[in-house]
Amino acid sequence: MGTKKFRPITPSLRNMSVSDFSEITKKTPEKSLLTVKKEKAGRNAQGKITVRHQGGGNRQKYRIIDFKRNKVDMEATVVGIEYDPNRSANIALIKYEDGTMSYILAPKGLKDGDKVMASEKADIKPGNCMKLENIPVGTLVHNIEINPNQGAKLVRVAGQSAQLMAKEGKYAHLRLPSGEMRLVLANCKATIGVIGNEEHENIKLGKAGKTRHLGKRPEVRGSAMNPVDHPHGGGEGKAPVGHAGPMTPWGKPALGYKTRAKHKKSNRLITKRRK
Repeated sequence: MGTKKFRPITPSLRNMSVSDFSEITKKTPEKSLLTVKKEKAGRNAQGKITVRHQGGGNRQKYRIIDFKRNKVDMEATVVGIEYDPNRSANIALIKYEDGTMSYILAPKGLKDGDKVMASEKADIKPGNCMKLENIPVGTLVHNIEINPNQGAKLVRVAGQSAQLMAKEGKYAHLRLPSGEMRLVLANCKATIGVIGNEEHENIKLGKAGKTRHLGKRPEVRGSAMNPVDHPHGGGEGKAPVGHAGPMTPWGKPALGYKTRAKHKKSNRLITKRRK
């Protein structure tokens, strides 16, 4: 899938680019796999804003994705590739032999009519799902579970994949897209292949309105505020931040400050930190 640019007949179109949707083969979603997506605008149960700069945006329906792939040893046929407004990756509608419909993340190279399966004896081809212990070393995978039968948690973004580097005892060594080397239980499932829509990272919004369509509200610079509102605020004219480095509104370092808990249980599973 590539990107589409426009003739610059307006200032916003000069820098705008969109996906050409060449992979998309099905325009309308499957109604039985849609559910309501409530807009919370960054507020918690008390109505207080806990995540800033959220609100508005186009109305969306959530597509129910099968991250568990529990229908084992049953072949499914790809009905169509669809756009999903809730994620960067495209999704594939598949139909099992018993008539059940399901959505999965669409890997690169998956086409209408292809057969996919979740099985310990499945072929090593895009879209097939199996346990890491049954996947050959060196294979590119995505949609990886952290705990068995919990559902996939890792590597679900467009154009991304992890590589199975080794298998040792009950663990598999994975190199994640960030460069981190991590141990994952070998009886966790993963899907073969690279997630499609790899050109997503090259899309340029081009205008402020498209950001609002995504549900993102304007963000005011800290240096434009008063000292009571932000550590960067105050000063005569255009003043520097006044600290050793940029800070968050709550006084924490903003660039390069590690926020991961030092005693997190999963630290022992990380054999090499990300770049």
